Amino acid sequence: MAFPEPKPRGPELPQKRLKTLDCGQGAVRAVRFNVDGNYCLTCGSDKTLKLWNPLRGTLLRTYSGHGYEVLDAASSFDNSSLCSGGGDKAVVLWDVASGQVVRKFRGHAGKVNTVQFNEEATVILSGSIDSSIRCWDCRSRRPEPVQKLDDAKDGVSSVKVSDHEVLAGSVDSRVRRYDLRMGQLFSDYVGSPITCTCFSRDGQCTLVSSLDSTLRLLDKDTGELLGEYTGHKNQKYKLDCCLSERDTHVVSCSEDGKVFFWDLVEGVLALALPVGPGVVQSLAYHPTEPCLLTAMGGSIQCWREEAYKAESDTD
Repeated sequence: MAFPEPKPRGPELPQKRLKTLDCGQGAVRAVRFNVDGNYCLTCGSDKTLKLWNPLRGTLLRTYSGHGYEVLDAASSFDNSSLCSGGGDKAVVLWDVASGQVVRKFRGHAGKVNTVQFNEEATVILSGSIDSSIRCWDCRSRRPEPVQKLDDAKDGVSSVKVSDHEVLAGSVDSRVRRYDLRMGQLFSDYVGSPITCTCFSRDGQCTLVSSLDSTLRLLDKDTGELLGEYTGHKNQKYKLDCCLSERDTHVVSCSEDGKVFFWDLVEGVLALALPVGPGVVQSLAYHPTEPCLLTAMGGSIQCWREEAYKAESDTD
């Protein structure tokens, strides 16, 4: 008689606080994992960008060169470069190892809310309160952008990039998807100013958060509404949302000091994780493991699943 296969374990949610890091850079505006999830970036209101090993709690480097608070950052696929954008309207390309500014791109008429590299890290895309997305060639000496996307009627709050698509959310309540292969623009109206957009890990869906305290899961190709997720509070601030590492849960910051996890398929609230007394300003989810970073005030918190055993710091 054959024994039945053991049931695969359900997804575990990161609800055990491993570390709290005081970042020492004023308010942390954003926290971002690098591509493989071994390091993270924090964007400070004191004009600095910092690189950390979050599990060990060690600061690796500080990047200074912005003229005002840093609002977003991203790392390249090979971890050799960083890009950042901020309140000084500038987009900065950094060399990770030396900490030096490689290029500073100017052209936006207002603060830069969001930055992303393309897959090859040859182009930086930046979205601004000036209603435009600009594409900057990292290898060129030209000061102007190679392309400008100005379809939004209000500030651009969120930009994400896949191998052939750009996903953008705007305060004009529309999420726009540019298909670069087909040369087409697809637009969906959600009825409330958008604070964050992202692709699902399988590339089939888009997740959109907006200031009506609602997240919506849309079919990427048809725009069909697949799910709505509510219970958190998001009425004033630009807060992050994402999907868990296996696309099983929808995750969002909240203005009431918690991070909310919903079952993606069922739409029910799975966990409201208490972080602290303020607004959870930003979050980042590890690309392959149940590991979450949150930002509140001047510190970030690192969370793992309950069963996680921290490696001893002696190894």
